[in-house]
This record gives sequence, structure tokens and C-alpha cells, in this order.
Amino acid sequence: MRLKTVKLINFRGYRDLAVPIDEAMTGIVGRNDFGKSTILEALDIFFESGSVKVDKSDMNCFALAAREERFEIACEFDDLPDRLVLDANVETTLEQEHLLNSGGVLEVVKTFKASTGKPERTAIRCDHPAAAPLDSLLSQKIADLKKLGREMGVAVADERVASLWRQAIREAAAPIQCQETLLDVDKGLSTEAKSVWSKIQEQLPTFALFKADRESSDGDAEAKNPLQQAVKDAQAALHEQISALEQQVEDSVLDVANRTLEKLKEMAPELASELRPRFKEKPKWSFSFTLDGENGIPINKRGSGVRRLILLNFFRAEAERSAGSARNVIYAIEEPETSQHPNYQVMLMKALLALAGQSNRQIIVTTHVPALAGLIPTEGIRYVTKDEHGTPSVRMPDEHVLKEAAESLGVLPESGMERARAVVLVEGKADVVFLHHTSVALRDAGYVGSSLDDERIVPVPIGGCGSVKHWVTLKVADSLGVPWCVFLDSDVGGDPAAVKNIQKRKAEVEAVGRSFYTTKKREIENYLCPDLIRQMTAKDVTYTDTCDAKKIIGATVRVSPDDVIDHFWPSMTADLMRQRSAYAAEGEERCELEELVGNLLALTAER
Repeated sequence: MRLKTVKLINFRGYRDLAVPIDEAMTGIVGRNDFGKSTILEALDIFFESGSVKVDKSDMNCFALAAREERFEIACEFDDLPDRLVLDANVETTLEQEHLLNSGGVLEVVKTFKASTGKPERTAIRCDHPAAAPLDSLLSQKIADLKKLGREMGVAVADERVASLWRQAIREAAAPIQCQETLLDVDKGLSTEAKSVWSKIQEQLPTFALFKADRESSDGDAEAKNPLQQAVKDAQAALHEQISALEQQVEDSVLDVANRTLEKLKEMAPELASELRPRFKEKPKWSFSFTLDGENGIPINKRGSGVRRLILLNFFRAEAERSAGSARNVIYAIEEPETSQHPNYQVMLMKALLALAGQSNRQIIVTTHVPALAGLIPTEGIRYVTKDEHGTPSVRMPDEHVLKEAAESLGVLPESGMERARAVVLVEGKADVVFLHHTSVALRDAGYVGSSLDDERIVPVPIGGCGSVKHWVTLKVADSLGVPWCVFLDSDVGGDPAAVKNIQKRKAEVEAVGRSFYTTKKREIENYLCPDLIRQMTAKDVTYTDTCDAKKIIGATVRVSPDDVIDHFWPSMTADLMRQRSAYAAEGEERCELEELVGNLLALTAER
């Protein structure tokens, strides 16, 4: 399941709020103290992650003055499982069980008492049968379902399976009148060990909140949370095995209990008849992990910068590994810029963007730093603002909202555009070095007539096509009447989600009549000549056109992968470029980089 919407009723500064969550990355942006953190903390309370404790001060003061008695946090989920086993290995669906709301999604509502802040109930808001006996089928025991089914004259293939009885009873009662219902998970979803609700809970995403500010205690959650989240992911991946082991433990214990009662009957039959063996709650699997510092000093005692550095590299590692479980994971990060060097801030955001490209990961960040806000995809922007009365609201991205958000945050295009006759939008600084040197080398060798500088064609790094900074740059380019195009790595052979995202951006750019160019190889680093690197470093390095050349080269010569182009590309000659970018098409040898520079130089002809 994937988080679709979070709804807040009478929670802190929000009287009635619904925030759509993007399927990949959601960036909640706006000024300080406007309510960004409130949304993340509401999710932490909803998922019971333990970082945030709910109390009566969370009740909206205006709602309290109006004598309202509760506040509410609700979440909607889509990407629902096609089939769900609720009992006896027989499949059903949430739709068949009438557990979806009018929008066709699962909506779980958690209500809290205004007077104490304590949880009041958890319910599912759904379009559910309104009349008896259909309104209470999910809370009936198998014996009651059998009795009702026989009274209605229905039969099922296996009388031991409750979901089969429910389905047959509903079919016999058709057509069914439904109405919006808050179905209490304790009272309305099975009396037998809350089986229906527990099965649904197993499908919900796991959630981890990483806050900007924490107290430094020995058990500081920020120091261990990344590893604790890794434990959750591992448990989710091994869910079937863990469930089977739990069942074995339960069966074994119940067997001992039942045999004990059989012996008790021999001595005190009246007492034995009163006793029923059952587990009060499911067993809990608990693993507590942390990282020990020097001389046993906890990592959290070494300052927030060190803790955030651990967090940064946790996300970098997560972005590089394949997703471990089918269960969705939501990472919420409050102000990733806190206690970090600007270079690390950008590195963290790029790692989060890569992680968001995985199909079973969702990222939610809050920030008010222009450099980070500018990297967030425009479709994921949620702009928090206040009206003239000081009432907070969250606005979705459109032309006006993006303009207001960009101005509020100070997101600006790169300098130098004022002299440009054309603009090439690229991802980062390395692409600028790549294009500038390529055009100069090919010009000097006589393969092209001029360089990008000669024609005042400016490569502008925007952190990724479709980002807020990309949007701002396009607006400036359009206002100046400057032609523009996009050049990005293809990522071919890399993460399929990243490749899919690039194709999506390509379609968007071409839909507005602009050109979109990608490398034939995986990244610009794949065009580097291994012999050149050997001459410069005395290190042998081997890579293909589709492997992660940047990482391989960086590890071999001991430089940051992001600095590989800066180190080696200025030494590439025109002949080496042509050799490394040669390809065959329509029976002839062609040169990719020569063609690319030619296409970019042609931009000025569009004016």
C-alpha cells in the first residue's frame, strides 16, 4: 500500500486539512512556523513510530473553544493489494469486504480525546452496508455466520471459512444499500483476535521520521533510527517466515495449555470448564541497534552534525541498494539542511531523490532552503502558507503557487543567463564541464565550427528535469525569449525507476516543442577513456557502457565520484571523444558527441 493523503481535523493549527502525498517525493515548503513539521509529526503519531507523543495540547485551540471534543488524524492508501487473505488461506479483497471509501481507497481514521490527548478509537471510513445484518458481518464469529447463512438458504464450498460465508450472504442479499460508515476496528472487524484488522495492518507502509532537533540522551532515536528502520524493513521482508514461526509457537503453547486442561478436568472439571486458553497479544520481535563511538561513547554524544552525517550516509546506502521488501516504506525528513555543510545538504537531497525513484519508497521532506527546495520535483511541492487571518493552509502546485513558492523561498536560476543566446538545462556542475570542454576540443580539432561559449549557449545546472529550479529557469528563459533544450544522463543499465522517470520527463519536454537529449551510455563518466585514466594515475580501471563508471573510477583512483569528470574530462582530446562516442547507424560510423554539440549549436538558429 502507498500513502495517498493525510487528513488533519482539529489538530494543532489545522481545523480541516487534506494533504495529497506524491507517489515518489513530497516536498513541504514554506516559511518557518507555518505548520510544515505538524504534518510530519501527525504521520508519526498515526503510524505509532514513537518519535512524537500525542497529548491534549495537540487539540486545536479554536476547536476547543467551540466545545469540540476530539481531534483526528486520517490517512488514505492506494496501490492496494489485489488479493488479501483474511482467514483460512482464502483470498478476498478490501472492495469485496466493503472496506473502501467513496474514492475507492482505504481510509484509516484515528481519533483522540481533546481533554486528555489519549487515543479514542481507530476506525476505517468506508462505504459499508447500512442495514442489519450486513452491517455487522465482519464482527460475527464463524458460528453466527453459519447460522445466518443457513437462514438465508446459502451454501459455501468450505464452511470453516468466514470470508466465504460473508461473500455468499452479501450475494444473497443483493442489491446492497451502502452509506459512509466509521467502522471501529476493535468492535467492527472480527471478534476473533481482530483478524481482519491485523491482516490489513500487515499491509500498511512502515514509517520513519527523522527530526531536525532532538535532546541528546543515550537512547537518542536519531542516532539509532536508521538502523532501527533497517530492522523494520528486514522484518517486513521476512514477514511470511516470521508469521509461520509465530504460528508454530502459538500452536505449541496452546497444545500444552489444552493438555493441561485435560488433566485438570480429571481433578476439577468445574474449574477446567471455565478456563479458555488464549494469547493476550501477539509476540513482539524487538531488536535494538545503535553505533558505538570511540571508547564506548554513544554517537549521539558527538554532536548533531555527526548524527546527521550518519543519517545522510544511511540514505545514500539505501538509495544504492535494491529494495528489500515489497512493503512500502515512508521516510519523512525534517529540514535535511540542519547541521550539515551545503555540499552534504545537496548530496542528501540527491540520495533522497534516487530513493524516491524506487517503486516501494516514498519520501517526504520539509525545507525552506532554496538550494534544496529547488531540487524537489514540481509535482511533489506542497506549499504551506497563511491567509490574512493567520489560518494555515497547504496549496498544490500550479503556475501561481510555484511562482509564489519560488519567490518566498528565494529559488533562483543560475547566474549568467542574462548573456545567453540559448540555454541547455543539465543536472549538475559536472555536465557543465563536460559540455564546455567537449565543444572546445571538437572546435579546435575542426570537427565543429564553434564552441558553446562562442555562440553564448549556456549550460545551466538545475538538479534534474522537472524540479522547481528547472521551472524557475524555464520561466526566465521564456521571458527573455531564449531557446532552450535539456541534456541528461540516460541511466541505461541502472535503476529502472530512474530510466522510467527520464522517459517521463522527455515526453513532457517534447510536448512543449523543445528538444531532449540523453547519453547513449549510462552517464557522462562512461565516455572517459580507461587508457587516459591509467596514464594520469597509474591505475587500471575497467567498466562497460552501462555500469556505474563514476563509482568504479572514483573508488579506484580515490576521488569523490562527483569529482571524476572535473579530474579527467579536461584531458580528453577530440580524437578520444570521437573514439569513445562512436556508434553505427544505418550502415555508417557516426560520432555521438559531435552530433550532440552540433544539435546544441543549432539552438541559436531558433531565435
